[in-house]
Amino acid sequence: MKKLLIYAEYVFTVVALLIYSGAIFTVVLSGGAGQSESVEYDSSVIRVILFLIYAVTFLLLVLRWKKILYLLVVSKDLWLYSLIILAVISITWSFEPSTTLKNSFTLINSSLFGLYFASRYSLKQQLYLLAWTFAIIIVLSFVFAIALPKYGIQPDGDGSKWRGVFTHKNGLGARMVISSMIFFILGYQNQKRNWLFWGAFCLSILLLLLAGSTASVLNLLIIIVAFFAFKVWRWPYKIMLPTLIIMATISQILYFWLSNNAGVFLTSIGKDPTLTGRTDLWPLVIDMIWKHPWVGYGYGGFWQGWNGESAYIWLNAGWTPNHPHNGYLALCLDLGVLGLGLFFIGFASSYLQGFAWMRGSKTALDIWPLLFMTYMALASLTESCLLESNSLNWMLYVSICLSVRMTYGRKIKSSKPVTA
Repeated sequence: MKKLLIYAEYVFTVVALLIYSGAIFTVVLSGGAGQSESVEYDSSVIRVILFLIYAVTFLLLVLRWKKILYLLVVSKDLWLYSLIILAVISITWSFEPSTTLKNSFTLINSSLFGLYFASRYSLKQQLYLLAWTFAIIIVLSFVFAIALPKYGIQPDGDGSKWRGVFTHKNGLGARMVISSMIFFILGYQNQKRNWLFWGAFCLSILLLLLAGSTASVLNLLIIIVAFFAFKVWRWPYKIMLPTLIIMATISQILYFWLSNNAGVFLTSIGKDPTLTGRTDLWPLVIDMIWKHPWVGYGYGGFWQGWNGESAYIWLNAGWTPNHPHNGYLALCLDLGVLGLGLFFIGFASSYLQGFAWMRGSKTALDIWPLLFMTYMALASLTESCLLESNSLNWMLYVSICLSVRMTYGRKIKSSKPVTA
């Protein structure tokens, strides 16, 4: 009976991860509509499923309340807690209080799932559960694209771009970056049956290429380079320092070259120099940020179409975006410079502790937190994927921050000398 309950909890976790990834349900319920199509559909099924996930998560947290309390005390992630609290209390100054209330409720619940994920499973178990989740996404994405092209093929383009079980090709591309990271780490770490992980890694790359998401391809290349750069940090200092200096020098050369030849580079890889209108959109967003710079418009209070402050963006941009396509600007719109500052301080603190954790370990699994946080920072340059409720990215960020801080806290505590 006990084993049955454990397996049932595994199944619940994988299903919840699938839902938070945004896979399957939205594209099916919308009838395979394209991003440019305005289609109304009954989303009550998704809301019911999410409510059940919230309820089960809360129940599981209550059943393990002692362990949860210990994790919260040991992790001491005050910056993360403060950011979530700021989002909740922003209802008091929000330009759309009802939206802020709804978004805050979903943010709290998705953050609680991140807390559950970090407290219930070790880092190794988290990666294996994510591997199961993405294995399902990979298989279903091929099924949707080949057998159900109405859902699996991007309808807005020339019909050659895959979107799999997501509503847009960029959604598939972004998820396949995370999938590639997970299977790369597991394949690198495991000696037995590692062909399964490398096979899944290759399929992730294939889906990434079929999606045609250039930004995701570039992000993955940077992440793979970062993986080996992080491994260099484990080398003896005499070898590590010269190697890091060489890598930093090469990175600076590439950065300056790209800064001076960004248009040429983007054109050469078939990318619009304006990043599909993003560079025209961002100055308009910054104009609106400076109207309420300190605490923003409230969590989710800005993008209200023609009836909200976003009307200025729509009128001047010539198209109707629902987010700024930049996570940092999105956070500034919602919670101002205060919210962005809280995020950066918390991110930097967890990142540094992740370095300390990785430096003292020997497995590839322990590089995962740094890799994901690096990916999140990169992806947020062109997509709004930071403080996003009911989002896999946010849930994983919460669980990784708590896991890193808990492990680091235990390490510091165990290294303190015992006094009489």
